[in-house]
Amino acid sequence: MRIKNLIIVIACVVLANVLAHVWIVRLDMTDDKHYSLSEATKTMLRNTNEPIEVTLYLQGDLNAGFRRLQKATEETIEEMAVFGDIKIQRFDDSKTDVPESMGLKPIVIHEREQNGKTAQTTVYPYALVRYKGKRAPVALLKNTRGLSGEENLNASIENLEFAFAEAIHLLQQNETPRVAILEGHGEPDEAHTYDLMTALSRYYQVDRGSITANGEGMKGESINAHILDGYKAVLVLDPQTAFSVQERFILDQYIMRGGSVLWAINGVRFSEQVLQKEGFTPIIALDLGLTDMFFRYGVRINPALVQDVQCLPIPVNVSSDPEQPNLQPMPWTYAPLLLTSQGSPITRNLGQVSSTFVSPIDAVGGEDGIEKRVLLATSTATRLTGTPGEVDLSDINPDLSQFQYQYVPVAVSLEGEFQSVFAHRMVPEGVSGCEGIVKQGKKTRQVVIACGSIADNEVQQGQALPMGYDRYSGMQFSNRDVIVNAILWLTDADGLISLREKSVALRLLNDKRAHDERLKVQMVSTISPIAILALIGGMIIVIRRRKYQRI
Repeated sequence: MRIKNLIIVIACVVLANVLAHVWIVRLDMTDDKHYSLSEATKTMLRNTNEPIEVTLYLQGDLNAGFRRLQKATEETIEEMAVFGDIKIQRFDDSKTDVPESMGLKPIVIHEREQNGKTAQTTVYPYALVRYKGKRAPVALLKNTRGLSGEENLNASIENLEFAFAEAIHLLQQNETPRVAILEGHGEPDEAHTYDLMTALSRYYQVDRGSITANGEGMKGESINAHILDGYKAVLVLDPQTAFSVQERFILDQYIMRGGSVLWAINGVRFSEQVLQKEGFTPIIALDLGLTDMFFRYGVRINPALVQDVQCLPIPVNVSSDPEQPNLQPMPWTYAPLLLTSQGSPITRNLGQVSSTFVSPIDAVGGEDGIEKRVLLATSTATRLTGTPGEVDLSDINPDLSQFQYQYVPVAVSLEGEFQSVFAHRMVPEGVSGCEGIVKQGKKTRQVVIACGSIADNEVQQGQALPMGYDRYSGMQFSNRDVIVNAILWLTDADGLISLREKSVALRLLNDKRAHDERLKVQMVSTISPIAILALIGGMIIVIRRRKYQRI
């Protein structure tokens, strides 16, 4: 009987091990589902047909914060390895060099030790993903201006799944998707959008061109109604002249067929050249012929400018002697530093965005079924300047009591099934290849930003500066990340960009209490385990003595 029971026990143990090997059950008991992957990531990993190698360069003598990031990175890779063939390799600098040519640049950390001395440590917060002979770097550390070190590390941990999923997705692509930057309406040239094109070239083939041959509407040859259909997204950046009815029809029908558009549009017309030369510029409403389209899609760009106390400085000559200028930085309220929303994957965990001559946006339409999210807004001290009006460089010390508006939206995302503005019109003359007007569109996405220059970069001595870089203050803002994330969101059919919404609770220690009670905690943590073991051992001895004394 005993042999039979033993055989049954052994068989159950063997069966349990076989089932555990075949059927893996994982339970995430954390409140924020820190150890759970999204279905989009799981599906992508299951579709990999070759091993994925991940080299982790974050090694060495790390402080507590970077050790936490290292541990979270290893846990993320291990969790992804459950659903795909992923092998992790830890970098050994004694055997090989870090491939800095791929953008893996070190960062230097300065820390103050307990003895008061400053310690300097060089770390490489990167990983390198290899798949099918191709490589893609992954930046593990996000360093957002304005956030503390702990907040940046926490944002980096929240971004880990998206960072690795994005790299693997890029390596899996057999064809590079295309996006188009429209021209023909006075948009910025290639030099002033160089940084944008460079950033997008990691993900897309970027084409430039006008819908019509000359950008002035239909003259001569007709326009193919499906000219934009091969593009995942279309970018309309800072146009200065009106769109023809043919161009508006082609853009509208492209959206109705499921195309995505990023609009960076000014609400007013002004002249920076006149402002720099004369010290002032008149402002009037900028009519691009797109107002009815935006209204039908659910937004309205108002013909006004926002002024904000939270703004960039500009150099102003405060000297009374024209032969000895004295340039001092003064706040320029027409260049607001925009706040980013934490409720959208486009702008989550990003810092402020620099801008100039921004207009307010209103949501319209009500129950139109379009999901609208605010992406960028002003601060708590904002003033609106209507048109017609005037912008004057001498307006550097405005009356702050007039800044009574708060969190004015200036950029929104739209998602849903849009209605065509041409639903009850005829096909414009000069448009060919149109089988009929699509009145109700497929579900798609749009991003509307009421600032034409938000994606521009300055050019200094023939070199393009980064988007969002202010050369007067030397500060870098989050313009590039916002625009790139917006395009990724517009073209994201697999839902990977939603991984940026992942939230990990930041649980900080009370540094003062930890320092004051350090000795007590050390004593308790050292003595308690020994005392518990001694207590259990004593109880066992007493029980055994009583048991055998009776015998």
